[in-house]
Amino acid sequence: MNALAATSRNFKQAAKLLGLDSKLEKSLLIPFREIKVECTIPKDDGTLASYVGFRVQHDNARGPMKGGIRYHHEVDPDEVNALAQLMTWKTAVANIPYGGAKGGIGCSPGDLSISELERLTRVFTQKIHDLIGIHTDVPAPDMGTNSQTMAWILDEYSKFHGYSPAVVTGKPVDLGGSLGRDAATGRGVLFATEALLAEHGKGIAGQRFVIQGFGNVGSWAAQLISEAGGKVIAISDVTGAVKNVDGLDIVQLVKHSAENKGIKGFKGGDAIAPDSLLTEECDVLIPAALGGVINKDNANDIKAKYIIEAANHPTDPEADEILSKKGVLILPDILANSGGVTVSYFETSRGSCGTKRR
Repeated sequence: MNALAATSRNFKQAAKLLGLDSKLEKSLLIPFREIKVECTIPKDDGTLASYVGFRVQHDNARGPMKGGIRYHHEVDPDEVNALAQLMTWKTAVANIPYGGAKGGIGCSPGDLSISELERLTRVFTQKIHDLIGIHTDVPAPDMGTNSQTMAWILDEYSKFHGYSPAVVTGKPVDLGGSLGRDAATGRGVLFATEALLAEHGKGIAGQRFVIQGFGNVGSWAAQLISEAGGKVIAISDVTGAVKNVDGLDIVQLVKHSAENKGIKGFKGGDAIAPDSLLTEECDVLIPAALGGVINKDNANDIKAKYIIEAANHPTDPEADEILSKKGVLILPDILANSGGVTVSYFETSRGSCGTKRR
């Protein structure tokens, strides 16, 4: 199901349960502002390349709009719109004074050099600088971006508006970032999982975990869950998937992934088909990659008792219904992965003046 259609369907169901006025419901579905820009940059070989960037500002009723910027080849207006909407609900659930926004550029960051990524980021910032700001819209890292990306945005934005460290979060510590921001979303996944399991008389220790995605969120979640005594038995990323029923050595897997740009070829487990990962036998399934990966076609085959949505909208509404009938408990993304935006709030409220926050 289309990302925006899925997110809107979930909202309409929630609105019905809450008895929201139809006018308010319609108002909350329509974004405050949608921005689409062309970003043309010179490549290292002298040729020109054009990319399309988006920023959707969904709602500012509770405060400045907040949301990441992702670099991925599948970025499109509907996906960005859906993610912006989810940020509005996420900041409300976390009870922090932000609204929702999201941005992205349709590109493959792995195919671009560092200098090309910098030029692309700076051109994108030039196109949207007058529509973001500490009291308007505060970007952050997302898929395919990191603290360096935020540093480039901060520097380029400051050329127009003066030095403004609070215009982004997730920036380097030396520029006023938070010491805990890199691990924040993954740590939030751990805390949310602990709380859910505790309600059912269980703990992290002894539970079998399967994690789809080994980027920032997935890798940190795996490390922290392993440290807490959980047994991570299978993991996948864009390069492949690996399984060890006795538990993967996450420290060694992180090292291997960094050295080889992916988990493919890791000797501490058996290679499996990435498509089979979601249906592996486990206690807790953590989708931490792209949206829409759990759908009506594979929901019946999922064997996990609990699903923790570390990714944004990983479960289609149709799959929700199937899993609910099976008795599978799902911790929704707007709670499960809200650790990142929570620490971003700490960074903006205190760290923006250069104070290093742990």
